[in-house]
Amino acid sequence: MRPPEALRRIPFNVLAPGVQAMRPELDAAIARVLDRGSFLIGPELEAFEAAFATYHAPDVQAVGVGSGTDALRIGLLALGVQPGEEVLVVSNAGVPPVAAVVSTGARPVFCDVDPSTHTLDPAEIDRRSTARTRAVMVVHLYGQPAPMDAIVGSARAHGLQVLEDCAQAHGARHAGQLVGTFGDAAAFSFYPTKNLGALGDAGAVVTASPEVAEQARLLRMYGWRQHYISELHSTVSRMDELQAALLLAKLPHLDQWNSIRRRIAARYRSRLQGIVGLPPEDGVFHLFVVRTRQRDAMRAYLADQGIGTGVHYPLPAHLQAPYREYGSGPGSLPGTERLADEILSLPIHPQLSDDDVDYVAAQVRAFSANHGT
Repeated sequence: MRPPEALRRIPFNVLAPGVQAMRPELDAAIARVLDRGSFLIGPELEAFEAAFATYHAPDVQAVGVGSGTDALRIGLLALGVQPGEEVLVVSNAGVPPVAAVVSTGARPVFCDVDPSTHTLDPAEIDRRSTARTRAVMVVHLYGQPAPMDAIVGSARAHGLQVLEDCAQAHGARHAGQLVGTFGDAAAFSFYPTKNLGALGDAGAVVTASPEVAEQARLLRMYGWRQHYISELHSTVSRMDELQAALLLAKLPHLDQWNSIRRRIAARYRSRLQGIVGLPPEDGVFHLFVVRTRQRDAMRAYLADQGIGTGVHYPLPAHLQAPYREYGSGPGSLPGTERLADEILSLPIHPQLSDDDVDYVAAQVRAFSANHGT
């Protein structure tokens, strides 16, 4: 017998059911690695790099690294970003993009976002570029593709490199083309909650440039081309064989999982139209982010109804202590700061049922009916 509605529990995200659904494939992948006894820079990594590159385009290469943040850092360095140069970056995508810029010795220059897409406003490239600017980091936030035609056009007009942050946008397309194939390089995260997630940390740099790919491979392991002989200064960031094998097993399912996310998003949209601010219809919906001026009250109400939610992200990076020196303080990015006060992420993942979606939407409508959002 189904429990009363008030007793339902819908977590913001769950990972175990998805793992169990493909447990035989994952067990087989792990067994291959254990049987082989090779755990770093081996055949599983080579196979996943080839498959992930082919998924995107026939002429790109993928370089597996230890995390998505390392992919951003290594991607910037492989593009030739030098200490003291500037990188244009948004402030509403959490700390990792900004931390990656600072870790290279470059200076982040914070840019505002388009409130309709939550991604970089292309006009900011003209406003913020200086003689010291070297690159633009574009974040496809929440799985929503940024307007790459306009961004790449503006970047090229200023002679800038473009690094795409695709951590939340595996399989997303802009104008029919996969994100990660517009710029000079792209960085992917395979953190477990991502649309394509490992069972631990992992990342990848994707690029159509053989030179950038070669630099990324040197940068991921002490600058070695020949074992123990460094050609450049670097530390180490390797995707291990277990994570590569698991991702290789998961990759063929990515498009199906993204299709489920789109269907869930469409169901939310049909039930919440006119109730809260809704995200654009395209993308792969790593997150389903709505807007309301009563965000905190709505979040508390939904928690009381057993519904988990998230805020991605509550404090823009330019207002956080380690990065304030690079910004101009409160009010400098009005679009970004307004969004931070209004955004709320509702549950969305491939294991979410239609009944769950309907319950979440009904509770959002109930709150709105009582609070006039």
